[in-house]
Amino acid sequence: MSRLRANAGNPGELPQVRICVVGDALVAGVGDPKSLGWVGRVAARTPQDEMALSVYTLGVPGENTADLGARWWEEAGRRFGDENQSPAEQRIVIGLGRGDIAAGLSIPRSRLNLANMLDDAHARRLPAFVVGPPPAADNELNHRIQELSATFADVCRRRGVDFVDCFDPLYAHEDWLTDLASGDGEHPRQAGYGLIAWLVLHNGWYEWLGVPRP
Repeated sequence: MSRLRANAGNPGELPQVRICVVGDALVAGVGDPKSLGWVGRVAARTPQDEMALSVYTLGVPGENTADLGARWWEEAGRRFGDENQSPAEQRIVIGLGRGDIAAGLSIPRSRLNLANMLDDAHARRLPAFVVGPPPAADNELNHRIQELSATFADVCRRRGVDFVDCFDPLYAHEDWLTDLASGDGEHPRQAGYGLIAWLVLHNGWYEWLGVPRP
């Protein structure tokens, strides 16, 4: 029985869950005319009759894993507060983009950067959930994104951390490609973020939180 379900019997004392979502512009929903992004859509579809959920998005445009690794705890820690004083259960979601490619980081370096973040989160007793990079409109770039996504997936698998593959399901998805083309070619719009949200919700999100599917 999860912690949430164990405490759900008293509706006056719902367990507090605080989630920080770190990553690039995709976690902030850049390009979405509804300003929800995938994070807002996922939060909206997460049942809150068994918990009081707070979600904080901490995105930096074009960020690579080296820069993310250097800042994630400083920023997330401010939202979490002192674990000895805060009653909230604390969790971290890492949304990965393709910034490592633009920064010229090698695959081994990308692997190490994510591994260090996950190991740090584990040491801080923070359950982690990772969302991988989606495909681009450029097929040549997609070959590199595919390799990067597979690397991130392997790092998560070795550590028993949930990983959502956004590349393979969306690579040839007509709605995804149309949505990219209708925007700036880099960020999706409403339909694209809805697709990422669907992938997150159907690939371990509810199980990770310990809540029933709606």
